[in-house]
Amino acid sequence: MIFEDITEFAGALPAFRALIGLDLGEKTIGLAVSDRQLSVASPLSTIRRTKFTADAAELLKVVAAREIGGIVLGLPRNMDGSEGPRCQSTRAFARNLSRLTDLPISFWDERLSTVAAERALLEADTSRKRRSEVIDHVAAGFILQGTLDRIGHMRRK
Repeated sequence: MIFEDITEFAGALPAFRALIGLDLGEKTIGLAVSDRQLSVASPLSTIRRTKFTADAAELLKVVAAREIGGIVLGLPRNMDGSEGPRCQSTRAFARNLSRLTDLPISFWDERLSTVAAERALLEADTSRKRRSEVIDHVAAGFILQGTLDRIGHMRRK
């Protein structure tokens, strides 16, 4: 089921199951996973995109192996908050994925997540070649961490 509201998404999550965050690009999908307490996101890997069926199968293998309880997709809004073609593509991916899994799915505004990931990698003095290899799953980590921070803040209230 797809949840637009992060509060409803959080309420649908099973207890003590990790989340997976996705940074959907045209050529790759960056993956990051959380711990079971939903406090820390860790970049995991990158899937090279081919067709939706193959991409989803690879993603769902990771979901099953790591006993994931929910999926968060970065929603690439324009800087003014509007949604363009990339948002439509991300929403279509989520709709198609929701037909293959019963896990709750939600979105997180990913504006500037890749910029933040690039900055973090530059500060860590990562080579240009290495940055290009890891940028997508590091960006997925920023997307997922934003979600985890929001869920944690909601639970403290």
